[in-house]
Amino acid sequence: MSDREAARDLCRFVDASPTPFHAAREVERRLIAAGFSALDEREAWSFVPGDKRYSIRGGSTVLAFVVGDDAPTRAGFRMIGAHTDSPNLRAKPLADVHKNGYRQVGVEPYGGVIYASWLDRDLSLAGRVTVRRGLAIVESRLVDLERPVARVPHLAIHLNRGVNTEGLVLNAQKHLVPLLGVGEKAELAAIVAEALGEDKNDVLGFDLMLYDTQRAALGGLSGELLFASRLDNLASCHAATSALIASLVRPTAATKLIVLYDHEECGSRSAVGAQGTVLKDTLARIVMGFSEQLPQGFERALAQSFLVSADMAHAVHPNYPDQHEPEHRPELGKGLVLKTNTNQSYATNAETSARFTLACREAGYSPQQFVTRSDLACGSTIGSITAARLGVATVDVGAPMLSMHSCREMCGADDVPLSIAALTSVLSQ
Repeated sequence: MSDREAARDLCRFVDASPTPFHAAREVERRLIAAGFSALDEREAWSFVPGDKRYSIRGGSTVLAFVVGDDAPTRAGFRMIGAHTDSPNLRAKPLADVHKNGYRQVGVEPYGGVIYASWLDRDLSLAGRVTVRRGLAIVESRLVDLERPVARVPHLAIHLNRGVNTEGLVLNAQKHLVPLLGVGEKAELAAIVAEALGEDKNDVLGFDLMLYDTQRAALGGLSGELLFASRLDNLASCHAATSALIASLVRPTAATKLIVLYDHEECGSRSAVGAQGTVLKDTLARIVMGFSEQLPQGFERALAQSFLVSADMAHAVHPNYPDQHEPEHRPELGKGLVLKTNTNQSYATNAETSARFTLACREAGYSPQQFVTRSDLACGSTIGSITAARLGVATVDVGAPMLSMHSCREMCGADDVPLSIAALTSVLSQ
């Protein structure tokens, strides 16, 4: 895959993934095409070297792995973690709103949404719908209306004269309610039922969210930029999935694994988040899935394992360079960034940093460095959570980007192949 083709492939990946549920389905599609087969968590697992398997928990968290040539107890795991969710606006359970002649949908902000970035965007609805199939049978189906159906309009400057000089302040309850049309109350259950060809009375529940319908695209004068929604963190999910598939040509003694969690943006506290048991359960079952059982196998496997927590990083902003630590200003197009925080918001340390630096050098470049200014709060991701839960050596990294948590984000096109190459090197160690 050429450098620009890798960036175009990321665009296709993002466009196919308007929600975490769709992202999981797109990852699954790519894994199946590469020869992976599904596992059922309700069944007993057994493995032989070279097995390519995956499982999906809750419809939105994916684990995929290639069993190594040696048992994990002796060779450990090489792992990449990322997350499938992004900040957005999500429909409330009773979402039908009718005010002043307008049909609207009640929404709740999910994660660290930049409210203003959702104004005046052509929005659609997608997500998961549960439908009745019998007296005691419930089926989950994915839905995507695919066309612009909603908009959160700005207030005209004539009615808010101070917007450019005093700033825009939005109240999530009052000002972020999207318009669906004019007339009587819109019945959201009926809308999604029609899109799925279901009876509205069979719709039992939904996890629906708004997304920007503008497609991902390469931009910049030479196509060196990539504009898209949900780059945080679909870009890392794409890189991890691509790296796992690319690493198939390099068998290793260690078992290679990727875990793409949901719910990172709201703290990871869920059955499918990094604070849950999904990764620990899977690793333990892989160890137990070998016919050869060695004493204290799980603990021995973790002691020689390595996890890369891949989440997007802050590139230096040309209009706000003083918001960065002076000697730690990552640039677009120069490869992955090592993220460090003394107070353990990131899990990077000298040993894990060195290990990842060698992987980047094998890919043909040296990683960039990021720390937050000492007078600013630091963000966090799955790295420290997973390291604490498993006691496994972990490093936090990410591709540099701008407009993080905006409805529409941007990154460097050249960073897409550089990310895949470095992560492939990690899995192949």
